[in-house]
Amino acid sequence: MGINRRTFILSGAGAAVVAVGGGAGLVEAGVLPGKARLDAFLSLDGGSGTVPDIASGPIVSGTFRSAARRTTVGYSIVRPPGHTGALPMAVVLHGKSVDHTDAVNGMHYDKFLAAATQSGTPPFALVTVDGGNTTYWHRRASGDDPLTMIRDELLPIAAANGLRTGRIGVTGWSMGGYGALLIGGQLGTRRVAAVAAVSPAIFADYASSSAGSFDSVADFRANDPRNDPGALDGVDVFIDCGTDDPFADQAQQMRSMLHPTPAGGMGRGAHTSAYWTRVTLDQMQFLGRSLAAV
Repeated sequence: MGINRRTFILSGAGAAVVAVGGGAGLVEAGVLPGKARLDAFLSLDGGSGTVPDIASGPIVSGTFRSAARRTTVGYSIVRPPGHTGALPMAVVLHGKSVDHTDAVNGMHYDKFLAAATQSGTPPFALVTVDGGNTTYWHRRASGDDPLTMIRDELLPIAAANGLRTGRIGVTGWSMGGYGALLIGGQLGTRRVAAVAAVSPAIFADYASSSAGSFDSVADFRANDPRNDPGALDGVDVFIDCGTDDPFADQAQQMRSMLHPTPAGGMGRGAHTSAYWTRVTLDQMQFLGRSLAAV
């Protein structure tokens, strides 16, 4: 016989939960192992978002040989339905161990962009690009340089496809959320109008960083966006992260360093697609509003 939710709550780990403070004490305190998974099971994680059931706009994909990254790089240009003119754009930075295609195939950014513009958000385009599995979107000792690739190689391609590239948005999730904050600060307000970082994977220190993300302690320190929050002065910023996300403390710290306080917030959830789909429409609406004036 299969276990149902009621049976679980009244036995085993569920009984421990019920025994404390009326039902969720140990879970709420983070004492039980697998907290994020248990929160999801008990519907304490805020739930999952819904991918809009809507037709996407046109997507143009291609590749180029990147001198900056020393490899062949893939990209896609995603437009909202019905908009073919010279649109502003946001570069999309993917998470770790995936590539530019995950923005559409996994995150469904094309659907959320279409839904945002249909609801009245000013139209803009998304440009997704390969940044490498573990580059963490900064120049590495190997010479792999995603920032230079974006600035000197990707943006001219976007311009040749009819997009406005004078001032852009930068957005991403997880590793890409970290990259959006970093690259937004490195390029500054002259080139970047808006940064939208979802669950930015900012490590507390080099010792806690994932293997391959940084070359050394010095590399980590040189590319920590918390070192110079003033670099984002004049840039519209959105930072959103789940409170059960392992990067929540650093995301909250980054939010507290910036003035004015960034859009977005800290919501119930973890470092999961369930949380990301819940906030992606807000992310797209923010970018559209911020890019409307460029």
